[in-house]
Amino acid sequence: MTLRSNQWFANREELAFQNRSALRSMGLNPDDFAGKPVIGIANSWSDLNNCNANLRDLAEAVKRGVLLEGGLPLEFPTISLGEEFMKPSAMLYRNLMAMDVEETLRANPIDGVVLLCNCDKTTPAQLMAAASADLPAIQLNGGPRAISHFHGEPIGSGTDLWRYSDERRAGRLSDADWRELEACYGCGVGACNTMGTASTMTSLSEALGMMLPGTASIPATDARRMQAATATGRRIVQMVREDLRPSKILTAAAFDNAIRALLALGGSTNAVVHLIAMAGRRNIRLPLSRFDELARTTPFLVNLMPSGQHLMDRFYAAGGLPAVLAEIRDLLNLDNLTVTGKTLGENIARARSFDREVIRSREEPLAENGALAVLTGNLAPRGAVIKVSAASPKLMRHRGRAVVFHDYEDLLARINDPALPVDADSVLVLQNAGPKGVPGFPEWGSLPIPTKLLQAGVTDVVRISDSRMSGTAFGTVVLHVAPEAAAGGLIGLVHDGDVIELDVESRSLQLLVDDAELSRRRAAWQPRPIKHLRGYPRLYIDHVLQADEGCDFDFLRPSCDAELDFVQPVVGRS
Repeated sequence: MTLRSNQWFANREELAFQNRSALRSMGLNPDDFAGKPVIGIANSWSDLNNCNANLRDLAEAVKRGVLLEGGLPLEFPTISLGEEFMKPSAMLYRNLMAMDVEETLRANPIDGVVLLCNCDKTTPAQLMAAASADLPAIQLNGGPRAISHFHGEPIGSGTDLWRYSDERRAGRLSDADWRELEACYGCGVGACNTMGTASTMTSLSEALGMMLPGTASIPATDARRMQAATATGRRIVQMVREDLRPSKILTAAAFDNAIRALLALGGSTNAVVHLIAMAGRRNIRLPLSRFDELARTTPFLVNLMPSGQHLMDRFYAAGGLPAVLAEIRDLLNLDNLTVTGKTLGENIARARSFDREVIRSREEPLAENGALAVLTGNLAPRGAVIKVSAASPKLMRHRGRAVVFHDYEDLLARINDPALPVDADSVLVLQNAGPKGVPGFPEWGSLPIPTKLLQAGVTDVVRISDSRMSGTAFGTVVLHVAPEAAAGGLIGLVHDGDVIELDVESRSLQLLVDDAELSRRRAAWQPRPIKHLRGYPRLYIDHVLQADEGCDFDFLRPSCDAELDFVQPVVGRS
């Protein structure tokens, strides 16, 4: 076994001297670790990210595992992407975090890495970096938070916030109740306890083979999570010795497995964008049509909010992701290699559901297929996504007149106006909320139901945007319309009163305006002035790809297999 770190610690005499001396300055005797793998621990802990608050403790447990297996653990901090505080969106910084992790791995004496994640964007950012760096890598998440209760009912992160917020706007929840809900809403460390984006992405990391089996859904405060951390530390040392790299795991077959898992889970629509970006880092093309193709034959099995009733504690007790994969084993590529060194099929051989109320059987699914659907048509020529499992069946085929909001500020200014010309058949359209338009592709797509409709008892309407929505949200919401308004997409040419037709069964999204009128509008269209003239936001605007391409940067995505090589630094004097 030739260790990459040897270039730093066992190479030219004066360089090895300097680098070994640096270890000694940290209280480490390099003689104790001679010939042993150096394991980086990429820690996305931050006081600015409540979801990742337990990662410092997990890092210590990972170090214990690395030491027990004969490696040298070296922890390093990374950008931390927290959904609560980062504005306009943590998604703006996903690619920056991927660059941060990849370049730290490139520049330092690291033979393998443990990726500590939890909140929504940390998971895909780290996997994008690992896919590009192609050093032995394994991921460990912090787990979902505990369950709190409001008026005797369990509280689902995000999902119940949107529900109770509508109740308050409709005048059915008092200010005192609202404050009481706030006090019990966040009841400890960990990610959302629903099948939102955080738990969807950690589940998909496990489905891809990048996380130890059964670990994605262990609750944040469960002692078994610390045990999983130690096991992860031990396993990464073994992976370095086996030269087991992401390129052997993140195959086209693995991404098909992840898509099947997403559909069976009824998981977050955000996963579509992230999986495309991750696959692109390995030069694997993952078109939206592939998601729709697999959706037609994948049953929806998991009864969790926002698509169902239960929360993540029940999911883990029911058997977690291995139990879900076991139910659809005939649809999976079971020979795909995983971080265990075994195949996916071997990993799930003994898995089964222990609670059929939470993880349904193939014979009694929540739906035969179609947890997600991909729509095309003149309004979304490159595609759009709808989460059917969280939408209203009566709106799956709908025709209505558009009520257009030109940007998020316009939406906030008018959505509660009693004079808003909207009714239950209207189609709400939000423009200029996509990757380039904000920038950052925020979660603004789940437009609030207008107050006048809530007061009339309307709980859902068709909503369309070039934006995303929280994985914890629900409703008949069409998202990720591509191309976006800021890139000249037709969604930017929709006017108030235009008729829009949604037909999910036919996978169609049409703006029913004649071609001559659309040509006139297109000729008059002007791009909005760019607000960001410098810095990272300007870099993002200039280089971000569209939603159907994963919103990665064009210069980070290889165009051919020859560009997959991770260029090693020249190890010389600094």
